[in-house]
Amino acid sequence: MEKYVLIIAAFITGVLGPILVIYIKHLLDKRKKKPDIVMDTLRVSELVDQKIEHIKEEFDADRVWISQFHNGGNFYPTGKSIAKFSIMYEVVGINTPSVQTNFKNIPVNLFGKSINELLVNDVIEIEDFEDHNIPTFGLRSVAEGTNCKSAYLFAIKTIEDKFIGVLSVEFVKNKTKLDMESINHLQVHASSIGGVLMSYLQQ
Repeated sequence: MEKYVLIIAAFITGVLGPILVIYIKHLLDKRKKKPDIVMDTLRVSELVDQKIEHIKEEFDADRVWISQFHNGGNFYPTGKSIAKFSIMYEVVGINTPSVQTNFKNIPVNLFGKSINELLVNDVIEIEDFEDHNIPTFGLRSVAEGTNCKSAYLFAIKTIEDKFIGVLSVEFVKNKTKLDMESINHLQVHASSIGGVLMSYLQQ
């Protein structure tokens, strides 16, 4: 009799026990809410839009946008990813044209000078695109096409210093020189936006 008790005990412990644990875990996992990609995207978009709207108002800018780097396909025949960027978020003032639709899936190498400058120095300050003494890192022709008179671009980086995008603050109606305090403040904004975007990308 004692032998049978031991066999039953061993069966319960060795077989039923682990099965019961797996079953309970399965029930708990089912009760967990799966991430809602659409809801998360809308929540992040609203948060970022609020931030860049605040920047536009705070600095009396005409256009503020954020671009993000992404994989835009693969090279033939190596299969290596093509690095591209797109403007993902934008706010504009009254009578200021949007540029968002013009900058979708743009190969990074087309803007190599400006992107490399941001990668190394974090900021590009162009107070007057018509002043040929000010370096524009290949952006003058773009400014002419978008009616931009002054622009300030900031690298958006993660806490691990990975370059994930660009914040651009643009002035269309008037040339505008921002002081160092404003530049530093905008860099803080860029860091904050980097935190929001990275938090979303890691979900």
